[in-house]
Amino acid sequence: MTVKNTKSIIQFVILLGIGVLLIWLSLRKISPEEKVQIIYSFKTANYFWVFISLLISFFSHFLRAFRWNYLLKPLGHETKLVNATCHVLIGYLANYGIPRMGEISRCTLATKYDKVPFEIALGTVITERIVDFFIFILIFILTLAVEFKQLIGLANEYVFDKLSAKFSAINEHPAKFIILILILLIFAAVLFLMRKKISSLLKGKLGGIIRGFGQGLGSIKKMDKPFQFIFLSLLIWASYFYSLYVCFFALNGTSNLGQRECLTLLLFGTFGVILTPGGLGAYPAILTGILLTYHIDAPSAFSLPWLSWTSQFILILVLGLASLIFLPIYNRDKNVVS
Repeated sequence: MTVKNTKSIIQFVILLGIGVLLIWLSLRKISPEEKVQIIYSFKTANYFWVFISLLISFFSHFLRAFRWNYLLKPLGHETKLVNATCHVLIGYLANYGIPRMGEISRCTLATKYDKVPFEIALGTVITERIVDFFIFILIFILTLAVEFKQLIGLANEYVFDKLSAKFSAINEHPAKFIILILILLIFAAVLFLMRKKISSLLKGKLGGIIRGFGQGLGSIKKMDKPFQFIFLSLLIWASYFYSLYVCFFALNGTSNLGQRECLTLLLFGTFGVILTPGGLGAYPAILTGILLTYHIDAPSAFSLPWLSWTSQFILILVLGLASLIFLPIYNRDKNVVS
């Protein structure tokens, strides 16, 4: 087993452990009476709205695949839409195992079945992530504008109050402050000593990958229809928004929530997806906490995030595995790259 594989396994175990820990912490706070109510919520949920949510989610994945060629075509490459959709679905499935492995899997499949050079494919995917990040910032600004009081309350409760307590502890124990300074100095010294090695990496294979990133970023300037690309990007995030929003109507306890509350949940739910593989544990835990601040009853506050997360997981699991089986069959007449 290589060092790289060992690191990947360790990373996966740690992140999976965080997810399991968050699930356990969530479950241990639930009283026996609330557990009965939660089971009842799942049994009586209106799964028509969950089905609509899944259709919207699949539409967002299809749009991501469709948008990909807007970045690839200026660079002289293209993926079949069917292939691209399968690549995206398999990538999402891979992310449930190891975070960011989905991007590698997606680009590898594009190289194998559509002969897109890996570095260029990865560059365009990184470009997508940069665009998604800017849209996420826009969502944050919009949420801040319409839910300012709610966000300030959450920030005080979960961030500023805890940071204040930490800094108070440092003031009471100067040794902790000294240790923190020493760690920062050691980190700076390591970077200085390894500057030549970092420079050589940039000139080698890593440099080729970075140049591929540059080509991917440059493809935005070269594309024929930049406004269509931006529109598709906004439509993808709108699909994320409404796939969560329609789930509100599946439970009586959350059916009164509106689009303003959905913005807050989308914003913080995204952090949960980043934190653990596919958002396992983190996504439901974060959304449950926020729903409670909106005075949603505890059973509904717990049930909604798990209803949303579980349905999305099943969708990706089924379609991702189906894509793994379908791709070789659909491309059986092509000379694929090993």
